[in-house]
Amino acid sequence: MEKEYDLTHLINPKEKLPIDSLKKIELQDKLNRAQRELAILYEISNAMRTTLELNRILYIILTGVTSHTGLKFNRAILFLLNNKEQCLEPKMAIGPESGEHAEKIWEYISEANQHFYDLIAEQNIDQNTQSSSLFKSVKHFKVPVDGSQPSLLADAFCSEALLHITKETIAEKYHDDSFLKNFHTNEFIIVPLRSKDRVNGLIIADNYYTQKPITPQDYKIFTMLATQAGLAIDNSRLYEETEYRSQTDPITGLWNHGYFQKQLSLGIEDPRKINHPISLIILDIDNFKKLNDAYGHQSGDFVLKELAKIIKDSSRDIDFVCRYGGEEFSIILTQTNREQGHYIAERLRQKIAERPFHLSTMDNPVFVTVSLGLATFPNDSADKENLISKADKAMYKAKYNGKNQTCVPD
Repeated sequence: MEKEYDLTHLINPKEKLPIDSLKKIELQDKLNRAQRELAILYEISNAMRTTLELNRILYIILTGVTSHTGLKFNRAILFLLNNKEQCLEPKMAIGPESGEHAEKIWEYISEANQHFYDLIAEQNIDQNTQSSSLFKSVKHFKVPVDGSQPSLLADAFCSEALLHITKETIAEKYHDDSFLKNFHTNEFIIVPLRSKDRVNGLIIADNYYTQKPITPQDYKIFTMLATQAGLAIDNSRLYEETEYRSQTDPITGLWNHGYFQKQLSLGIEDPRKINHPISLIILDIDNFKKLNDAYGHQSGDFVLKELAKIIKDSSRDIDFVCRYGGEEFSIILTQTNREQGHYIAERLRQKIAERPFHLSTMDNPVFVTVSLGLATFPNDSADKENLISKADKAMYKAKYNGKNQTCVPD
């Protein structure tokens, strides 16, 4: 019988330690990563709860995706669903202008020891988003989600699931995709923004400069962040809709009297606009009571709505068109002196006088005219209440002088 030898004395117990240590290191790494991910989500979620302003929430979300204290992606674009047009629209983007720019940003953040709340400071929003070449490259890009135009982003939206797009996927299915012609990359992730039982947008992110691979672990934390983001966006939109309704006139859809007072105060009191004239027009429909009595209040409301459209369509984006009250409208013309304001008022007056109003109760169209009063800040007054009073008196002067004309203060 072959003799058996006990060889256990040859095994050094210390040789087992590296295996145990490796497991401990691996477990510790996983624990550290989990703690870091929870800290990221906690910090971003807390930041989103500090505001209901949509633009600021979007900036917090994308900063969380791209910052060194967040998910550390190089670039990110956020699309939101336009319910009315049933399309996705780009709302914000964050990303360096180039590889060199990226290095400078990362070096600066590291040296300045900037934390997440430093990065989401309000003054950084316009500088880091709207003016970026990344946002400009997709600014006018709209993606129908009704199936009329198949595309990568439409597929991602309809699938309601996270998509990891690789170089192979692009070559196989999306080499002619219009979005990818603007967003040049070989690998990226598309994450749906979900609120309750529906998707309200998408976030697209990549590592264009570092070329760091996107891993399944990235999916997990990104999905958790997107869930929080979707709810925050929904709450913000609900708030903005409520705020908008509280500041608009239900008949014409124009800004109401309260909003008019607020905007005129801001325009006059803002020290940055001290050298910018503001012209105020107060406009009143001539003989509106007679029109109401002759054709009924429904016809009167129709005239108010149509007149509001004419005024709105004749105004610039920087102006504020408001229903002042009754049959009166007010227009705040920013960066407009008296001469320019008078020209705008007269052009509007003529356009209204030439416009036929087709009432449902009448075979022939009805024509209406308006009387307008114009006062300019700071020439006519540097005080808001006095400026309104002067524009109002000028409007009544137009009434007494025969109507259908524009008058200015004496």
